[in-house]
Amino acid sequence: FCSQQEHAYPADELMPLTCRGRVRGQEPSRGDVDDALGKFSLTLIDTLDTLVVLNKTKEFEEAVKKVIKDVNLDNDIVVSVFETNIRVLGGLLGGHSVAIMLKEKGEYMQWYNGELLHMAKELGYKLLPAFNTTSGLPYPRVNLKFGVRHPEARTGTETDTCTACAGTLILEFAALSRFTGTSIFEEYARKALDFIWEKRQRSSNLVGVTINIHTGDWVRKDSGVGAGIDSYYEYLLKAYVLLGDDSFLERFNTHYDAIMRYISQPPLLLDVHIHKPMLNARTWMDSLLAFFPGLQVLKGDIRPAIETHEMLYQVIKKHNFLPEAFTTDFRVHWAQHPLRPEFAESTYFLYKATGDPYYLEVGKTLIENLNKYARVPCGFAAMKDVRTGSHEDRMDSFFLAEMFKYLYLLFADKEDMIFDIEDYIFTTEAHLLPLWLSTTNQTISKKNTSTEYTELDDSNFDWTCPNTQILFPNDPMFAQSIREPLKNVVDKSCPRGISRAEESLGSGPKPPLRARDFMASNPEHLEILKKMGVSLIHLKDGRVQLVQHAVQAASSLDAEDGLRFMQEMIELSSQQQKEQQLPPRAVQIVSHPFFGRVVLTAGPAQFGMDLSKHKAGTRGFVATIKPYNGCSEITNPEAVKEKIALMQRGQCMFAEKARNIQKAGAIGGIVIDDNEGSSSDTAPLFQMAGDGKNTDDITIPMLFLFNKEGNIILDAIREYEAVEVLLSDKAKDRATIFKGKMIPNYIIDSNLEMENMDQKSSESDAHKPNSEEAPSDSQDAGAVSEEPEGGGESSAVGDPDPLSPASTASASVSMADEDPHPSGSAEASAPEPACTPGDSPPQEQNTQTEASSKAHWDSKVQPMESILADWNEDIEAFEMMEKDEL
Repeated sequence: FCSQQEHAYPADELMPLTCRGRVRGQEPSRGDVDDALGKFSLTLIDTLDTLVVLNKTKEFEEAVKKVIKDVNLDNDIVVSVFETNIRVLGGLLGGHSVAIMLKEKGEYMQWYNGELLHMAKELGYKLLPAFNTTSGLPYPRVNLKFGVRHPEARTGTETDTCTACAGTLILEFAALSRFTGTSIFEEYARKALDFIWEKRQRSSNLVGVTINIHTGDWVRKDSGVGAGIDSYYEYLLKAYVLLGDDSFLERFNTHYDAIMRYISQPPLLLDVHIHKPMLNARTWMDSLLAFFPGLQVLKGDIRPAIETHEMLYQVIKKHNFLPEAFTTDFRVHWAQHPLRPEFAESTYFLYKATGDPYYLEVGKTLIENLNKYARVPCGFAAMKDVRTGSHEDRMDSFFLAEMFKYLYLLFADKEDMIFDIEDYIFTTEAHLLPLWLSTTNQTISKKNTSTEYTELDDSNFDWTCPNTQILFPNDPMFAQSIREPLKNVVDKSCPRGISRAEESLGSGPKPPLRARDFMASNPEHLEILKKMGVSLIHLKDGRVQLVQHAVQAASSLDAEDGLRFMQEMIELSSQQQKEQQLPPRAVQIVSHPFFGRVVLTAGPAQFGMDLSKHKAGTRGFVATIKPYNGCSEITNPEAVKEKIALMQRGQCMFAEKARNIQKAGAIGGIVIDDNEGSSSDTAPLFQMAGDGKNTDDITIPMLFLFNKEGNIILDAIREYEAVEVLLSDKAKDRATIFKGKMIPNYIIDSNLEMENMDQKSSESDAHKPNSEEAPSDSQDAGAVSEEPEGGGESSAVGDPDPLSPASTASASVSMADEDPHPSGSAEASAPEPACTPGDSPPQEQNTQTEASSKAHWDSKVQPMESILADWNEDIEAFEMMEKDEL
């Protein structure tokens, strides 16, 4: 928080790699994710009540004064209604809630007179124009100054919104009404919830992901508990807890019964079609569903909560963080991790429900991973790719608002808190709203008498708001007995979801053919394809093309199965193509004052040392070559010898640059893009291709950095002169990088106060897209070769290509007669499974190291001068770190 205030205030967010604030309009657009930024000091407001939870009351008082003095809510800027509600309105209300609590205690905030509530009311009125629709569902965006559909508003033309976007308003809007006595806010939020409830699919009782705000038609008809829907379910149950309205509980129970009937496939939670809920809609899960075990705890259904949480924890232990999306066999689908807090949230609730110290160990692992892999000099950086450990210059406000809060509460004793947390309910952004609001300013009818609810026979509904003394009578091993079968679910098995037909021991109709099971040599499969209206066209080059004609299907249901089969085949083959490409590499700055905390995403080369086969990587100091383009003999070989050469892209082939620096004695090379402002955040990575000749003579590693990432190294050279980097296939643990050299523990250890943690736990054996944001997989690598200036004649071999992917999408399937699976297609081929029954799955080597309170020394004796120099360097780094302490 202090780092954010020092480097970023009054900007909305901190950019932790470049140590500056993110101001919308001054940085390259990131699409929908930027709709959370409204030039209203987002992180400051979002973090207010976290300061009080951490017992930082003086800092809270100063922060409130800053908000009152500096924050302007009347900006001509288009923002997300959903994000502004949960982060800013929720932050102001949470800040007001704890401010009046502190004032009542008599020591702090004696001057406070409801200023945050006045700002919340002002913001509430600025959001209301978004509800000007016939359905009552809000527009997804609103202009803070001009509203919606105003000539200068630049918004109001949207037709769709996500279910969570429209259904995650009731807590904040109702609290605003209860605090102020102005009922209009709660009325609008209730109307939106009522409309979604009425539009649910009646036969399945599920809701879709996106809905038309004017007609109420479902635009995306898949349903799950992750992105786009998640907090709609959360707010139904929590609205019952906060407001005491039975109708919200009845709705939640109806939906929950459908979720457990169709979506829950323990330990997985898989999206299904709302009209055909027995069919999975996709073969991967997104990280936002990690909140669901915590919601199940609040509901009282502990067993599936433990199962899903354990499965997620196994994924985290494999990748250090929860990937933004992962497949049903636990491979990475989207590799980003923006430090989301949902898993920490569920960990906290499971510990509160069970008292099992295992969950303290889980929390300890989360803290260690954050400090080892995400901590950078100015804060904590989002992971651009969990596979390589590369960073993104991003620290969302929810990291301080939620992650810090839940992790602190996980380890805090009751006496560590200055107030009783049980008197409050958490919003989806972890803001605190007092439970006494249920009896204040009740101006809304509690019962929607026009709605009929399905009678559900589910004894679990008796357990809403669980009591641990009843849930686990005389059986402290209950949670462990549930976790044990899932202990190795990720590393030692490739579980395939058992179809419901198999569950019923073969009774009923056979399940439809899945793309992953399709075998071109199986006559029965070919017959099923024909029934679904899918035909095979054999091409002259030996490939086979799949085409579906719905009118040729045996029935409408078969046609729907055929469409799903084709969609699955396209998705799986696209995934196969991505996996066949070279993965991104990492450039890790290991010298003072970075010490391995800054990791840059780099593109690989199709020549030179293969870093994936040299796990230690190549480490050395960097040096800028002359000439900078590296296209002729290096004129400063004495500066380049035994170092990693930096050069600019352009004017000759990549391979020619590599040969020139290798001849000069360089041990590696980094090519920096000459396109000003280019970044791996906004452009896909690509491979550096050869020159069409034999490149076996190139033995040094070569990596490519976009302009933004390259400038980070160049800036470091200007400031520190001697800059050492590590070129590797993935970021290394800092304890591994500095093995044999004494490294100060403060570089690795957590800053959270956890003095009593070891007394609570035993040694372990071992974090919204914006609901409108679709995470992009920008890690795919295509092949690129340098293009000499001036053009030249084309030739069949050796002519450089412009920037383009290494492989292009094909609509056909390459299929050998003896191959049971189609392969080589970007649209309709199925990838090889990760492992098959009876096979041993590939084991990913996972080296785990713990920061020790003692110094680690090399077995060799170091000269005293070297030791003193190291100490002086560490003292300087410590002084620098003190200023960045959170």
